[in-house]
Amino acid sequence: MSGTVQQYRESGPGFAEGEVIDRIEAFRRRRPRLREERITLAHGAGGKSSQALVDAVFLEAFRNPALADLGDGAVLAPPGGQRIAVSTDSFVVSPRRFPGGSIGHLAVHGTVNDLAMAGAVPAWLTAAFVLAEGLEIAELKEIVADMASAAAEAGVTIVAGDTKVVPQGAADGVYITTTGVGSVPDGRTLSAAAVRPGDRVVLSGFMGDHGMAIMLARGDLAIEADIRSDTAAVAGAVADLLAAAPSTRWLRDPTRGGVGTVCNELAVASGLGVVLDEEALPVRPVVAGACEMLGIDPLYVANEGKFLAVLAPDEVDAGLAALRAHPLGADAVVIGSVTAEPADTVVLRTGFGGTRIVDTLVGDPLPRIC
Repeated sequence: MSGTVQQYRESGPGFAEGEVIDRIEAFRRRRPRLREERITLAHGAGGKSSQALVDAVFLEAFRNPALADLGDGAVLAPPGGQRIAVSTDSFVVSPRRFPGGSIGHLAVHGTVNDLAMAGAVPAWLTAAFVLAEGLEIAELKEIVADMASAAAEAGVTIVAGDTKVVPQGAADGVYITTTGVGSVPDGRTLSAAAVRPGDRVVLSGFMGDHGMAIMLARGDLAIEADIRSDTAAVAGAVADLLAAAPSTRWLRDPTRGGVGTVCNELAVASGLGVVLDEEALPVRPVVAGACEMLGIDPLYVANEGKFLAVLAPDEVDAGLAALRAHPLGADAVVIGSVTAEPADTVVLRTGFGGTRIVDTLVGDPLPRIC
């Protein structure tokens, strides 16, 4: 891609195509602006609309150094104590139970995984429930049992909580918010600022399973396929990776917005480029087929049990071996690399030998997937 851009810059007459390309690249680097007057579903999709909402409303009001990185969690240093990571997340998935999991599983896995992406060892969770009048107690017990099982498997304890009930019609059954706390081992720092040209981008397994499982479980489409959500707690796999590849630069779980959006977040935060290899992207054939029928790019479909890692070149083999030895990383693969150019941009190298830009997700093809 960088070679193609350079050719345009050098070969065009007069103002040249290169000048136009420079303007396009400059425009793409700008953070999106909030132009809507009312909230839309796109504001919860994790893409450009979400970024605009966060920038204009939440970051504007709450701005502080800990929040500035806009990660899924914050690493804090209490006076005289070990560093801790804190993360909070809300879960509104529809349907509440789907092949491979439930809202109860997601409420634990989602927050525990955000802590793991900060390099933390998850320890405690709090849970808050918004219940709609009319929700069956039997269903609530099943959801809570799923949470208890997921917490036990993840090695975390649910230590506090809150419950609110709203009138029928004011909420869709049950919404859950969990907050997690974990400890960050001394000397461990994960940041986009540590990423360097030549680093490799690793994905821990097949992408798109969760989003497609949710879409088909809704039953609105005449498509039948055996697709199960990948929801899982990945802290164990992350621990194995970091033990084998201690110079790991950066981690992120590609939930809302998928791999494509998260790679764009990496490119912008690091000021570097990310080049993905289309033929290396791991997608199950059944997921790829469902995405094709729906006109959805798997790069933008959510995952709940996978993560992206940027590894130093000399630790890639050791990191991959450690991941593949773990049940949740058996299908881990290098999907791309970090480059100096094109800066702030994600490029996909296609199977035909060409390239195309992978932009941040626009809109919301799959609302309420977590």
